Amino acid sequence: MNSNTFGTAFCLTTFGESHGAAIGGVIDGCPAGILLDKALIEKELSRRKSGQNNTMSMRKEPDEVEFLSGLYEGKTTGTPIAFIIRNKDAKASDYENIKDVFRPSHADFTYQMKYGIRDYAGGGRGSARTLLPCVVAGAIAKQILSTQGIEVLSDVIRIGEESSKSFSQEEIERILSRFREEKDTVGAVVQGTVKNVPVGLGEPAFQKFQAVLAHAMMTINAAKGFEIGEGLHAARMRGSDCNDAFINDGGKIRTLTNHSGGVQGGITNGEDVVFRVAFKPIPSVMQLQQTVDSQGKATTIEIQGRHDVCVVPRVLPMVEAMAAMVTLDFILLKKCNKI
Repeated sequence: MNSNTFGTAFCLTTFGESHGAAIGGVIDGCPAGILLDKALIEKELSRRKSGQNNTMSMRKEPDEVEFLSGLYEGKTTGTPIAFIIRNKDAKASDYENIKDVFRPSHADFTYQMKYGIRDYAGGGRGSARTLLPCVVAGAIAKQILSTQGIEVLSDVIRIGEESSKSFSQEEIERILSRFREEKDTVGAVVQGTVKNVPVGLGEPAFQKFQAVLAHAMMTINAAKGFEIGEGLHAARMRGSDCNDAFINDGGKIRTLTNHSGGVQGGITNGEDVVFRVAFKPIPSVMQLQQTVDSQGKATTIEIQGRHDVCVVPRVLPMVEAMAAMVTLDFILLKKCNKI
């Protein structure tokens, strides 16, 4: 497996498994002299933490990050930032009953076919927990972006058949509790926004801003769809309605609307970057399901253990982290091109 690195100038390599000793990462290309606020990093990790209500996995992990290198007196040194997050509530025994069975819509079958071996405990490297290092790197990227007035936000706008401009935490818990009672799971759509993005990020061919952003979002577990601006709705619009007219706003050229989602020709135009990510239902459904075992013999499975009902709200810091890393990466690359 050689695809564990994300980014070009601001680069993150991750390692670890869901029920291994630890997960972690190495950040390369982080600018020197940045005073990091560890409390903000811990806050982002806390947003993703499990066990906060009965619709989430009851796995109780402290998710405390330990920095091993790249910092001196709280500031980045410009050298690789290495860190780990120890797994302290791993229960591999919860998965003994499915070690020879392929769980529907999980990575069990594809991992087994590709590598000839798989870590069945929590999905091993295929677990969403292994993306936790992205939250750390994203929190660092957010702090750097904030010095330039750039802000990354996200909202839940759809859960199953219910939609809203922004669900409250109470509404999310109410909806998900219903699915928990039915021993089922549900999908969701998250809208992300990057505010105060400078003009000129992205390349016109194979490194379009929205293409790299889409790649980033589709690396998040359970992501099944991505759109920016009007997205799929643009296919139902007329050009006269979809075009973003330019205006002079107090001496600054802007667009009157933002159907493009802040990107034109693969390059940011200075408007907010607005995108959406669709996530499928969590595949760990606590109902009897049809499947086969590793020998191809038909069988059934009833998944037990500690699982979420939906990716939201825990996926929000992941969406923001990946968007922050993409934005910072392009900013650093733009600076390199000017040398």
